[in-house]
Amino acid sequence: MSPLEPFGARLRRAMDERGPLCVGIDPHASLLAEWGLNDDVAGLEQFSRTVVEAVADRVAVLKPQSAFFERFGSRGVAVLETAVAEARAAGALVVMDAKRGDIGSTMAAYAESFLHEDAPLFSDALTVSPYLGYGSLRPAAELARRSGAGLFVLALTSNPEGGEVQHALRSDGLNVGATMLAHLAEENAGERPLGSFGAVVGATLGDLSSYDLDVNGPLLAPGIGAQGATPADLPAVFGAAVRNVVPNVSRGVLRHGPDVAALRGAAERFAEEIRAAVAAG
Repeated sequence: MSPLEPFGARLRRAMDERGPLCVGIDPHASLLAEWGLNDDVAGLEQFSRTVVEAVADRVAVLKPQSAFFERFGSRGVAVLETAVAEARAAGALVVMDAKRGDIGSTMAAYAESFLHEDAPLFSDALTVSPYLGYGSLRPAAELARRSGAGLFVLALTSNPEGGEVQHALRSDGLNVGATMLAHLAEENAGERPLGSFGAVVGATLGDLSSYDLDVNGPLLAPGIGAQGATPADLPAVFGAAVRNVVPNVSRGVLRHGPDVAALRGAAERFAEEIRAAVAAG
């Protein structure tokens, strides 16, 4: 298989055509119960198939959380493989939310699991943790470039605990989160229309004007909906970088299941609200 067009270019086109929305596929036990499904492989499969059927042909990005599949062992991973393949076949880009991070050959093996074009779980992009040092991600970055995939690097996350690492100051006065953004800007230098190496930046963090968010790559922004942020908040949080933001909504869409039409309606409403907020910003 020849390499795909770079992820950044494919993402820019998908966002322009379908709207800048990422819908999470997060089949945790409480949500399965809300849908009237058992917390087992059959429930997992029904949940995943329904979400893909409802929105994969109309949203830019789907983001399955691998942990909720992995907890069922090999049968759960098989469900994840099917969901990824069917979502991509319907035209959605798939960001695998696995937050992998390690060094050397282990990082290379993680990368091959999700970023090699022949892997059963090949995804358009992968979330990764840089907190063994940004350089530890090099095997993933190199494979992503070869395969036309992308990375989303944890930089400024919305969980309260993240601050003790991401806000820590280096000897040069730059904090760790800003350092990750600087690495990504370097990674994406010269790429058009958008680089393939993005950051995870929480939509709930308020004014981020002290950070240079212009990394010439996408900003995956969790926090819209159940965590309290709204589409209207995006311009104030992300400023001039708002056009490159990929807001993630999980429960705000998924709580409308298992009705397919209701799921579609919720996703379409969020997409339109986000599109309007970005245009106004």
